[in-house]
Amino acid sequence: MVMSGFGVMGGLGVLIWIALLGLIVWAIASAARSAPRVAGGSARAILDERLAKGELSVEEYRKLRAEI
Repeated sequence: MVMSGFGVMGGLGVLIWIALLGLIVWAIASAARSAPRVAGGSARAILDERLAKGELSVEEYRKLRAEI
């Protein structure tokens, strides 16, 4: 029996490996596109969160919001 170097499955095995590699590349690219672009959110959202946590008084919140 002569083997062509591709194993028992021959060319079909190569196609399966190419498909598997393509699937992995597609999954990584898809995950990268759906990842949030800005870590931590916008300045306004951070300011709102700090007010809700009690880290800022209402006066400080209004002053900082006016500056944004």
